[in-house]
Amino acid sequence: MKALVYEGPRQIDIRDVPEPVAGSGEVLVRIGAVGLCGSDMHAWAGHDARRPAPLILGHEGAGLVAGSGRRVTINPLVTCGLCEECLAGWTNLCAKREILSMPPRQGCFAEWVAVPEGNLVTVPDNIPLEKAALTEPLACGWHTVALCQRQMRHALEEAECVVIGGGAIGVGAALALAAQGVRRITILETNPIRMPVLEKLEGIAACHPDAYQASPHLVIDCYGGAATRAWASATTRPGGLIAHIGLASAEGGLDVRRMTLQEIGFLGTYTYTAAAFRETADAIFEGRLGPLDWIEPRPLETGAEVFQDHANGRMAAPKTVFIP
Repeated sequence: MKALVYEGPRQIDIRDVPEPVAGSGEVLVRIGAVGLCGSDMHAWAGHDARRPAPLILGHEGAGLVAGSGRRVTINPLVTCGLCEECLAGWTNLCAKREILSMPPRQGCFAEWVAVPEGNLVTVPDNIPLEKAALTEPLACGWHTVALCQRQMRHALEEAECVVIGGGAIGVGAALALAAQGVRRITILETNPIRMPVLEKLEGIAACHPDAYQASPHLVIDCYGGAATRAWASATTRPGGLIAHIGLASAEGGLDVRRMTLQEIGFLGTYTYTAAAFRETADAIFEGRLGPLDWIEPRPLETGAEVFQDHANGRMAAPKTVFIP
């Protein structure tokens, strides 16, 4: 089969590779659409030791189950189902978790992928697979908003909310906030070519960080660098909350003294639970997350070019979706 294979820092190309073999409890899915994630970009740049070359990247997949033609979206987080965290529903915290696109599992930038049957959610016939593939990135924001609702001392629907980063994770977090009735949502983005796309999102404002003047109750940092953490800890109002999704860098930025003196909470949030993934899929199918018209489909064969365009800030769409 054809696959887009990561072969070393900034080296990725289409290769002929063996088709995967389904293990016990697994099925083969023919990929119809797969999103390009920021974590794929980190791996491509050589910044993710968890994803060594050679490797098939991509974990935001949707497609057809072999033998049945069932249309599905794929939860790429594979967990044991038996540990204390899994039994409590916190599947994303399973100590034995694996994820497609990270050894020992290959990813979805390919014609076929092997997936546990229980990780599939059926997609209605009226939902394009390109939109079904957004379930994974949108589930990150959905899960984060659910956690914030539990921890905020302010009513979420009345809160001033800021999302840092106008990529798919940030857009998804903003859409999840809007779906929960939040009326004051602003996405902060520094790439000017992305702004026209963000400005079309209904009920959501977008601006450069330098133009934002309010003091938010909630900041969701979908970039996760020292500069964005510094902005969040300096700007969040007393008693507010910072939710941290992004993993751009590991150190620096937080003003721990101000956060302590002003009782500003900090919440790390990783991927999503299995329940949050299913809830996100349902929200997409029911239209509660909007038209999802901010994606750019590209042939998988153009992968090397697309990675380079993203690295150089030339992609206006928050999400590129490859079509194998």
